[in-house]
Amino acid sequence: MNASVAIQVLPGVESEEKILAIVDEVIEHIEGTGLSYYVGPFETTIEGEFDELMDIVKECQYIAVRAGAPSVMSYVKINFKPEGGVLTIDQKVTKHHQ
Repeated sequence: MNASVAIQVLPGVESEEKILAIVDEVIEHIEGTGLSYYVGPFETTIEGEFDELMDIVKECQYIAVRAGAPSVMSYVKINFKPEGGVLTIDQKVTKHHQ
């Protein structure tokens, strides 16, 4: 594993119900990738290889649009070490959830 990303997808729709429905679709896609991920209250973190993660970030935008968002804004944080060795989700948060 050489990267992790945290993505917050903000669909440009009016109702909170529609926002939640679109975000749920995005998370369902992330879940379907088979990669390790963690859903937080503001963003979802995903671990994997850099190129695969960038494809997922791109697809998340299209998912929101296909689900009815006329626009989408996303905040993305990227941790990338080409040679590998980024800290895992478990290494970062397990001690805080015991």
